[in-house]
Amino acid sequence: MTSGIRPIDVMLQRAGIRGHQRAPSDSKEFHELTKRDALRLLENDVDRLLQTTEPAHRPALQAEMNRFAELFGRFLQEEGPALDWNKIQKLPENAVMNYSNLKSPKNEQNEIRNMLDKLVVIKLNGGLGTSMGCHGPKSVIPVRSDLTFLDLTVQQIEHLNKTYDANVPLVLMNSFNTDEDTEKIVRKYKGFRVQIHTFNQSCFPRISREHFLPVAKDFDIEKDMEAWYPPGHGDFYDTFRNSGLLKKFIGEGREYCFLSNIDNLGATVDLNILNKLVGEERASTPFEFVMEVTDKTRADVKGGTLIQMENKLRLLEIAQVPKEHVDDFKSVKTFKFFNTNNIWANLSAIDRVLRERTLNMEIIVNNKTLENGLRVIQLETAVGAAMKCFDGAIGINVPRSRFLPVKKSSDLLLVMSNLYTLKNGSLVMSPQRMFPTTPLVKLGENHFSKVKEFLGRFANIPDIIELDHLTVSGDVTFGRGVSLRGTVIIIANHGDRIDIPAGAILENKIVSGNMRILDH
Repeated sequence: MTSGIRPIDVMLQRAGIRGHQRAPSDSKEFHELTKRDALRLLENDVDRLLQTTEPAHRPALQAEMNRFAELFGRFLQEEGPALDWNKIQKLPENAVMNYSNLKSPKNEQNEIRNMLDKLVVIKLNGGLGTSMGCHGPKSVIPVRSDLTFLDLTVQQIEHLNKTYDANVPLVLMNSFNTDEDTEKIVRKYKGFRVQIHTFNQSCFPRISREHFLPVAKDFDIEKDMEAWYPPGHGDFYDTFRNSGLLKKFIGEGREYCFLSNIDNLGATVDLNILNKLVGEERASTPFEFVMEVTDKTRADVKGGTLIQMENKLRLLEIAQVPKEHVDDFKSVKTFKFFNTNNIWANLSAIDRVLRERTLNMEIIVNNKTLENGLRVIQLETAVGAAMKCFDGAIGINVPRSRFLPVKKSSDLLLVMSNLYTLKNGSLVMSPQRMFPTTPLVKLGENHFSKVKEFLGRFANIPDIIELDHLTVSGDVTFGRGVSLRGTVIIIANHGDRIDIPAGAILENKIVSGNMRILDH
């Protein structure tokens, strides 16, 4: 559990769930009874919710609520988030493969087509664009040349299918937040050479922190969206199987899925990795789970990393780290890599761990406060946390270019700029850039956080080919044809406004509130 949560037994007692009085309150038996009572009360409340649904829909919803109750039951049993730091083993030499050592497939159309026909591309498409001030799914925000995340993804896969006469399908995992809008949008791709499938991840009820019961009054999700949540991308495995798509693709002879966040513009199908998994370079014992990692920088210190524990490779997230070891976790020297959430998983292995019920992912406890002030808990899991449940799991240390997420307007500035060119739906870094790293960009939250606001502050996106670091704070606008080089810091104090004139070249400059331009 995250540090914001009190120990589970204290929480249960404060919620008025005190177990049976026959057991002493400090005994193990008391705590077990308390937890059992909490689970029973929750199951009763979930049954009450189910009675408000149409009888025809009830069996499917019952199965989903059983998974929710199981997750809640595991949450009650967990002693805490922190793992035993002393059990972390040295990462074996072969645990992380270097991407530069992978061989490209022979440039033979038949060979590459055969490889591609063993692949399914899955994009996690459950998120909304609200944090960037946009309505609807995040995947429909225009990011480059009026093309959205979804447009670029479809272009990439269509290009592969046309080039190699292949048939790589695209699967979108939606949430109840994005499903309806996405279904309307995918119709426009009907004439494209890409088969698009969609399925929904689960919809779980948020739990009140006060009484540990769902805050929803009934199963009318549309009426009270805040009472429900999609339980993180770790929910992929169960819902993918339940959709029937896992069985369908295995039946078609497909072997691997490549799964990534739809807002990571660097997560394209990589033929070198695919060659290692299903091509002539494939290992005699298959890698069931491959996590793409990349070198950690100071900007990534909170990202999940790879560790070896109990002779298994696994993902370690900051929420699982004991407080006294957080600095160790953030150290770039101790933990050199971080997880990009680009994952290649063997479909038959996914089927096996689900059938054998050996899938076990750490629970992420997410504390939220609703608009009405109600404090709730939502229980989530992460897709990468399943790594330890698979045999032959490895990491591949990939170039930074495969991790290009757009989470904020500062990321949008990079992908819209002349730093990249667009080629068949993929962003390619300009050869004019002298070094492979992207500039560090920080834009003030108050004036740049929403996409519409951000776009209104640039007559066009500046030339940033030679930029190292940009910080902008306050009421700042940019004229047409501005060039930013080296380190540029622009700070407009409260009440001031700075307009960078058209054609300005700022190289290693600090621009302060009174529009003085100083050498940096």
